[in-house]
Amino acid sequence: MSLAPALAIGDIFATLELPPVTRTQLALYAGASGDHNPIHIDIDFAHAAGEKDVFAQGMFVMAFLGRLLTANAPVTALRAFSTRFLAMTRLGDRLTLTATVAELLEAEGERRMRLDLAVRDQNGEQKLSGAAILALGLQDL
Repeated sequence: MSLAPALAIGDIFATLELPPVTRTQLALYAGASGDHNPIHIDIDFAHAAGEKDVFAQGMFVMAFLGRLLTANAPVTALRAFSTRFLAMTRLGDRLTLTATVAELLEAEGERRMRLDLAVRDQNGEQKLSGAAILALGLQDL
């Protein structure tokens, strides 16, 4: 599978726009992940902690970045994936995920692409930043 024919540094590799974050999503993610911190699912607990409402688990948002990558490249091509959490994701936030080509390189005998990853909300506030490295076929560079 050709991952990135004729991609150059600065090109967008992939994007994903998501519908607004809901309480149901956060509850389902809590069950699936085992992250039952009440700050993410219990509005009374969130109020007691000084928050207006619950907010998303950081790993909930990171999981969407994983989805962006694996929807656009075979999981076997993934060599590295990291993120940095920058801001809370609130109920109703509409997230846009972007993977931008940052570097084309060769490592360990294979051609690779380093991607800069970003998650922003509807107001442009960046929620996560990150990086991923994908192995490319010879025809991809």
